Amino acid sequence: MNPESQAPSVGFVSLGCPKALVDSERIITQLKLEGYQIAGGYETADVVVVNTCGFIDSARAESLDAIGEAINANGKVIVTGCLGVHESMIRQLHPAVLSVTGPQQYEQVVSAVHRHAPHRPEHDPLTDLVPPQGIRLTPRHYAYLKISEGCNHKCSFCIIPSMRGRLQSRPAGDVLREAEGLVRSGVQELLVISQDTSAYGADLKYREDPWRGTAVRTRITELCTELGTLGAWIRLHYVYPYPHVDEIIPLMAEGKVLPYLDIPFQHASPRILKLMKRPAATEDTLKRIAAWRRDCPDLALRSTFIVGFPGETEAEFEELLDFLVEAQLDRVGCFKYSPVEGAAANELPGALPDEVKEDRERRFMDVQAAISRDRLRQRVGQVIEVLVDEASEAGAIARSHADAPEIDGLVHIENGQGLKPGTRLHVEVLRSGDHDVYARLGGS
Repeated sequence: MNPESQAPSVGFVSLGCPKALVDSERIITQLKLEGYQIAGGYETADVVVVNTCGFIDSARAESLDAIGEAINANGKVIVTGCLGVHESMIRQLHPAVLSVTGPQQYEQVVSAVHRHAPHRPEHDPLTDLVPPQGIRLTPRHYAYLKISEGCNHKCSFCIIPSMRGRLQSRPAGDVLREAEGLVRSGVQELLVISQDTSAYGADLKYREDPWRGTAVRTRITELCTELGTLGAWIRLHYVYPYPHVDEIIPLMAEGKVLPYLDIPFQHASPRILKLMKRPAATEDTLKRIAAWRRDCPDLALRSTFIVGFPGETEAEFEELLDFLVEAQLDRVGCFKYSPVEGAAANELPGALPDEVKEDRERRFMDVQAAISRDRLRQRVGQVIEVLVDEASEAGAIARSHADAPEIDGLVHIENGQGLKPGTRLHVEVLRSGDHDVYARLGGS
């Protein structure tokens, strides 16, 4: 076997959502198992893999810029990911790329690396150790757990199904074994992700799968029940508000799953929701939110919304603002509508000027900022459990059940010097801001 220093080195650029990050982890794990090294920069890489995002125009532009940067800095570039479905566009702008593949095409990416950075050693587990949970790109104390791929919906603003295909759920036993391995490796928080978490298992007709000597239905309620036995925080993302989501709320109230739901409502106007072709658009959302909070008072709700959708009137936008005030969501993201090549919504009449979309985004975020301030103020004086992300001489930065990494707020622990990342402990909230809270060690 060649010495490790002689093994080819692969650079990696991973863009886009956590689902793409999991794809990157899978590719890197396979390359490491084959003896490849992962480069820390362009200059030391024998070849560079760019995992792209293609969801909206700004993401496409970022991906194309990253490809160009890698070509200029290294010269040997393999492209994969969601933007890879537009191979002709990529090659027109960057004809020097070596290979282009779409999302989930792990084997093709690895094969491209084999072609352009050949390496044929026999793997020696004594010298090329890869942890049982694989290579992860997140900190050691949390990990994304992808339970399915693809989506069966046809939302008019979205092209994800054309990129990642229809729903493909992983059997429950496979997911649970991966989760168990991650927790054994020290992971304290599992972030459950997919394109449509609520639909998990529908394509498999919720069939049973072996797990710990029994059979578990491949369905989100049963999956959450079993995940809740592993001792880690379980956080649910991309949950559509189907009726059976109500079954998960008791698990949250019992502490088996974090009282946190990431539900992309997208709008509040029935007409706009119909134009968006959103599932569950007829549900009485406000009544369900009230019922969820009645049964689980600590529940934190995160959502995303689109403003400036084609044909959105001022009255419909005001309806959305009224919904925000009534719903009192904890964490909210807002996106100005952006036409994406291939999306059905591009053909809708009534495209709004950029200045109108920008004005509505500003007004939306002003309303939500006030809601966020008020809700965080209610936490002052409470003792809450947090998970530490990092610590320095200035204190520690942590997150509560209401805070997903990178997208939500933070808990600043003023006397948290010396705490280790991955530590779970209780703190007392001293004061609050627009998005973060400030705390000190204490409580029980």
